[in-house]
Amino acid sequence: MAGRGSRLRPHTLTVPKPLIPVAGEPIVHRLVKDIAKVLKQPIEEVAFILGDPAFFGDDVVQSLQKLGQSLNAKTSIYRQGEPLGTGHAIMSAKDSLSGPAVVAYADTLIKADFELDEKADAVIWTKKVDNPEAYGVVNLNERDEIVELVEKPTTFVSDQAVIGIYYFKDISVLKGKLQEVLEENLMHGGEYQINDGIKKMMADGKIFKTGTVDEWMDCGNKNVTLETNSKMLGFLHKDNGQLIHESVKKNNTTIIEPCFIGENTVLENCTIGPNVSIGANCTITDSAIKNSLIQNHTAIKNAQLHEAMIGNHAKYDGNFTRISIGDYSILE
Repeated sequence: MAGRGSRLRPHTLTVPKPLIPVAGEPIVHRLVKDIAKVLKQPIEEVAFILGDPAFFGDDVVQSLQKLGQSLNAKTSIYRQGEPLGTGHAIMSAKDSLSGPAVVAYADTLIKADFELDEKADAVIWTKKVDNPEAYGVVNLNERDEIVELVEKPTTFVSDQAVIGIYYFKDISVLKGKLQEVLEENLMHGGEYQINDGIKKMMADGKIFKTGTVDEWMDCGNKNVTLETNSKMLGFLHKDNGQLIHESVKKNNTTIIEPCFIGENTVLENCTIGPNVSIGANCTITDSAIKNSLIQNHTAIKNAQLHEAMIGNHAKYDGNFTRISIGDYSILE
């Protein structure tokens, strides 16, 4: 999670993208917990690879340590000094690369329930897609083993797209191959890629299988983040029911599920929902909001919002609709 998330600005100018809340919980928190559910075994350690300490500061580290504690796991923090690709990022955490491990990119969410193939040396998580030419896909042999990774194929290879989550029975094997990639200076576009380490493992005869997820939800920009927020609210509402904190105060307000509303938020003369996430300590009056994501400590009034994304500590008063404003912004 070392990138700056430029496609989701202005929200990522002050908050790293993996800590942007979706359906009431930061993206990376939700992702790690969902991976843990699929693994169905105790997590010993969670290692986070961060970027510049000036951006990924103490507050970020504390949030990640809290996440590790929630899983009764050791939390390790590493820094990628330069943005030199996924392979380089993974090797930034080389002191933690031993034993069974999952590698995940922290800007997507999943919904999955499958069993890891214990015969495989590694598992690449995939999602069946309608337009495989737009993705990196896996090529399978007659035994459903992955024999090739193909980026944006011009002719049909398979409809299984790589989503950026990998399981390794012993990640020290990948570590060794990525070390070779670094020593050989094997770069693409000025970056060292995980795929080159994986290809070296395949060349040695390591068995790779697929683990197919039911949902793969991106959080790359404002529009897809709102779409992911809506999907996640639907899943959570179906699984858990009530997503509205008991401390929420509402007067002359209608809530159309599914919605997440955080603690100590006040709603007056409002229609909220469907598909709205509102953080903690917000005040919203004389407004109608749907299909939107609002973070913490924000005040909104006289609003008709649809497909809006509003950051923390913002103030909004006006007749706009499909807005995207970051932290501490004021529109009055």
